[in-house]
Amino acid sequence: MTEQAHANYYRIADAIDYLKDNFKHQPSLDEIASAVNLSPFHFQRLFSEWVGVSPKKFMQYLSIEYAKGLLKNEQATLFDTAHETGLSGTGRLHDLFIAIEGMTPGEFKSGGEKLVINYCFAESPFGKLIVASTVKGVCHIAFEEEECKAFTNLKQYFPNARYHQIVDKFQQNALCLFQQDWTQLEKIKLHLKCTSFQLKVWECLLKIPMGDVTTYGAIANQIGNPNASRAVGTAIGSNPVAFLIPCHRVIQASGNIGGYMWGSTRKSAILGWEAAKVRE
Repeated sequence: MTEQAHANYYRIADAIDYLKDNFKHQPSLDEIASAVNLSPFHFQRLFSEWVGVSPKKFMQYLSIEYAKGLLKNEQATLFDTAHETGLSGTGRLHDLFIAIEGMTPGEFKSGGEKLVINYCFAESPFGKLIVASTVKGVCHIAFEEEECKAFTNLKQYFPNARYHQIVDKFQQNALCLFQQDWTQLEKIKLHLKCTSFQLKVWECLLKIPMGDVTTYGAIANQIGNPNASRAVGTAIGSNPVAFLIPCHRVIQASGNIGGYMWGSTRKSAILGWEAAKVRE
């Protein structure tokens, strides 16, 4: 990921925040560009470089009306159609390429004292992140600008593990998901500390096609426990692997974006980016 793409994301994030505050009067391109200290020409070009669509189209993807339309169209068939053979590889990206293996009690006993964890820092279209892995697969991905804080947060999950700051194949393969060409992508293995309920919810998230969204209630219905929306929300909120397990694709039934561990603005940016990749 280039430094320019990284900088572009933060300009776009500022634009999203501006639009959230000024959405009612539908600001023009000139007004949005001015809010992020760019000329309309450069602002338009920035969007094209980052996502490939115009600012106007991108902002449409962030509207409640657009989200409601997705929810209306998908509620009955989303999880079935995700497995149809005719669905595009892009749409089935997470379902096809990611496999979760739960850690055994022995692997995370006593704060992960038997684990050796490699970690590295990387750039993404949505800001800086930390990626960590065991000998069995990726165990942690989180967005965080400050490397010291990112590492401290990682150690809270496994305080007694042994850590090495090196890049391994698991991390490299996971980071490939942020690229636009997934033709050479290998199966990504996740090695996660989780309950059986969390695992069921996270595996359900992998079936949500890129460019689509669903609700907490729909996830609860899918796992056969329609009264468990609150528990589903807790499981989604404890997702330790940002982006790869696409918890950002779960929104409120009203069409509002809802919360996100790594910030609602980042969630909006990811959803708009994915919609543009799939629908343009």
